[in-house]
Amino acid sequence: MIIYFLRHAEAEDFAESDFERKLTPKGHKQAGCVGKFCKQNGIKPEVFLSSPLVRARKTAEIVGKKIGVDPVIADWLACGMTPETLIAQLEPLTTKSSVLLVGHEPDLSAAVSHLLGLPEPVNFPIRKASLTAIDAPWLEQGSGALEFSIPPKLL
Repeated sequence: MIIYFLRHAEAEDFAESDFERKLTPKGHKQAGCVGKFCKQNGIKPEVFLSSPLVRARKTAEIVGKKIGVDPVIADWLACGMTPETLIAQLEPLTTKSSVLLVGHEPDLSAAVSHLLGLPEPVNFPIRKASLTAIDAPWLEQGSGALEFSIPPKLL
């Protein structure tokens, strides 16, 4: 399975709660660029999941419109997801060829580092609106291979 990790696009610094932080105009543009890149490169996941936080949901909605796939909200992708949670939640989806996840830091770095067998999540930071693809033929530590990781300025 190919697992695409997309960190939410740039969001406002402050809101009534962290849950409600909205995308900035730059964030809207970043999400649009990710969606355009996915469409141009044939990235259309079988499963598209997003964190319930506003900034992640909006990023997913913008990307989803570009690629023609509606994201599904997955509460487990909210801030605080662990690599173990990721593996447990994706286990039932192993028959799918690809999954796109929209989430947060440092959760995504920890998940990618775990799948790649890196010793520390700080070894693989994921920038806002960057897209990373891991080929994970099975879901366990060190089983993944990096396909690509593209920062938003290159999309």
